Amino acid sequence: MPHFDSNFLERVRNASDVVEIIGACVPLKRAGVNFVGLCPFHKEKSPSFNVNAQKQIFHCFGCQTGGDVFKFIQLYESITFPESVARLAERARIPMEGDTHPGAQQARGLKDNLLKLHEGICQRWQHCLASEASGQIARDYLAKRGLPSDAIREFRLGAAPEAWDDTVNWARSKGYEPALVEQAGLIIPRETGGHYDRFRGRLMFPICDEQGRVIAFSGRILTGDEKIAKYVNSPETAIFTKGKVLFALDKAKRAILDAGHAVICEGQIDTIACHVAGVRNVVAPQGTALTADHARILKRYVNEVVLCFDGDGAGTKAAVRSLDDLLASGLAIRVAGIPPPDDPDSYLKAHGAEAFQAILKRADGYFDFLLRYLCQQNDLGTDRGRTTVVRAMAEAVHKTGSAVLVDTYAQKTSQRLGVAVEAVRMEFRKVRMATSPRPEVESRDDETVDAPPPRPPQAELWLLRLLLLTPDLTDFAINHLDPAWITDERVRRIVAVHLSETPSVAVLLNTFEGDGGLSHFISEAASEQRSIPEPEKQLIDVILKLRNASIDRQIAGLTSQLVDSGLTDDERMEALGMQQRLRAERRAPLVPLDGGSSMESELP
Repeated sequence: MPHFDSNFLERVRNASDVVEIIGACVPLKRAGVNFVGLCPFHKEKSPSFNVNAQKQIFHCFGCQTGGDVFKFIQLYESITFPESVARLAERARIPMEGDTHPGAQQARGLKDNLLKLHEGICQRWQHCLASEASGQIARDYLAKRGLPSDAIREFRLGAAPEAWDDTVNWARSKGYEPALVEQAGLIIPRETGGHYDRFRGRLMFPICDEQGRVIAFSGRILTGDEKIAKYVNSPETAIFTKGKVLFALDKAKRAILDAGHAVICEGQIDTIACHVAGVRNVVAPQGTALTADHARILKRYVNEVVLCFDGDGAGTKAAVRSLDDLLASGLAIRVAGIPPPDDPDSYLKAHGAEAFQAILKRADGYFDFLLRYLCQQNDLGTDRGRTTVVRAMAEAVHKTGSAVLVDTYAQKTSQRLGVAVEAVRMEFRKVRMATSPRPEVESRDDETVDAPPPRPPQAELWLLRLLLLTPDLTDFAINHLDPAWITDERVRRIVAVHLSETPSVAVLLNTFEGDGGLSHFISEAASEQRSIPEPEKQLIDVILKLRNASIDRQIAGLTSQLVDSGLTDDERMEALGMQQRLRAERRAPLVPLDGGSSMESELP
């Protein structure tokens, strides 16, 4: 993980108000000094999710998730901590560390200009679709497809006029250099000089990144001219790589997390139709087959995908082509079969969302789908057909590296073909030996989940709460509290850093970012809403309790030693003397660790 300078993190944090950022994702209501809402990280009916504007942290008392603004973006967007820092730095217009040299600044400037240009032309095409005569054909097409106006607005659909120079003239009127507009893929140079529009007379689908920023377009032809490509897509640019972008992921990612799986359709219209029907965990690859990068992106959110391609032969072949990259990512795969000749859009219109959801729930595991597909494509009445099915199944299932799945589908294949299972197993072994096998991994069913570690003792959590909520008591704790008295290693580490460096809560959270879940203890303690009566007295009581418990443990250890008959007389006398000194120390009032006599004088 990259190491960020603490001053840089503080600049980004100070420029990123946690209430504003969380409030854009979660409806919040003021409750005293805090804000509350329904937790986005687990399902609940009563709000237990708190946002503290003063300390710039959040904490859910239901699922114990908490942290600062970096942690929220990391969890909500399902990205890494460095990516969270980068995203918030970009939002705040703060250059990343190492991005201050001229080359990096130039690249950043190009990306900023391309984003601004794409946003501008998106608005231009939205206006054309909404109210210009040149957008009438697109409006008629959308009306025929039954796409509601709110979906058109949500997905920011537009219309590119049927003209060779509409974008050229628009860009000139906005002061954009032709070279930049060409880099954006919006115009194409003429051999005779000048430029012409790439998108003409098309329904325009903006393609957005995970943050919802327009980075490319896909344009659908509306005239029905068979000589012209049905779709024209933006070329790859400094802000757009088609193999790394999933259409509608910016709108679907929360629903994907909530559903526990992602549904993958083939195109934009199908994806939008699913969202309109309330099935919002749906995305589509952008102008390409599913790639390893697509799979890695989805793996950040969920462990399972459902392929929902068209019911025709092309859709089935697309599902077969998706296997390798999806398996390599570790994603579990199911395939939903839309009855031909329907696609998701037409099926939803004919049968409704409930029937569509039922198809998704009944989706076969990938290898069940593949076995059925292979049996349909080959003549099972011939030796050649049966051999083809067995070998294809063996090649596919061996890619999982799971001995359990290999044997399961050897049995299913033998049943489907009506041949002896041992014969199929032998053929599977031949295929494995003829290929380079992947290292076998345990089946998902064999995985065990470690039990969560126990919570720290209540007194130690209360100590942490007192220290974080009443920083004026820190000096007293430094002089009277020995962190060794704390039994829970997690709390001990947090307290030790707090006493040695006295950082803010936000900085303390970053100190333990990604360190075994320590940050949620910090956010929980700092999010305590109840007022603490007489915090000075409570701190003395807690420290005394921890000190005495530590002494009791030492006395118990000495008692165990005295039971040992192998002790010499001198060792026995030394242990008895230590026990007496510890008992006397336990009866004594709390004194400074440096040997002073007063404890009240140091309290504020």
